[in-house]
Amino acid sequence: MMKQIQRDGLLFELIDEMKEQGSWCGETHIQKAAYFLEEMMGVPLDFRYVLYKHGPFSFDLSDELASMRADALLAWEIKPEPYGDGLKTTKGSTQLQTKIPRTMARYRPAISFVAQKFGKRGVKELEKISTALYVTKEMPGQDLTVRARRITELKPHISYDEAEKAVLFVDEMMEDAKTVIAGEVV
Repeated sequence: MMKQIQRDGLLFELIDEMKEQGSWCGETHIQKAAYFLEEMMGVPLDFRYVLYKHGPFSFDLSDELASMRADALLAWEIKPEPYGDGLKTTKGSTQLQTKIPRTMARYRPAISFVAQKFGKRGVKELEKISTALYVTKEMPGQDLTVRARRITELKPHISYDEAEKAVLFVDEMMEDAKTVIAGEVV
């Protein structure tokens, strides 16, 4: 099991990397990216997820982010319309990251990979692709059609075509992730 300092450091790195890739780092962005880090990339953050309003969501992660804000390790960054407020790291979180160099080095490729894939995507798109990963994990070995139909059952506001595109995106990302994961073996 990962120590709290390690998990927090990886979340700070995720936020920084996503910002570099163009994300405004609202909580939904962090939730979906952390979900992919765990479920696709195998980063042991140990958050439990449920399928919620906008796709997989971790109440534990939400509480953790609130705690980080209370400890001044994260701060709100006010964004202009149409964006919601985003989170940013602070001097304290940057200092914490320097205390776990091996953890950072081990998981940085996975974090960079997810940040590149998620950086500029909007909340609606993140809902579709995170739900596609959720369904893919729920229904291993099922073909694209079955998984796309399942997404539309779970999320009726997502069209079949959108669900199919999300499943294709997840399948391609999983294939690309194999190279990143193979490079992380210590």
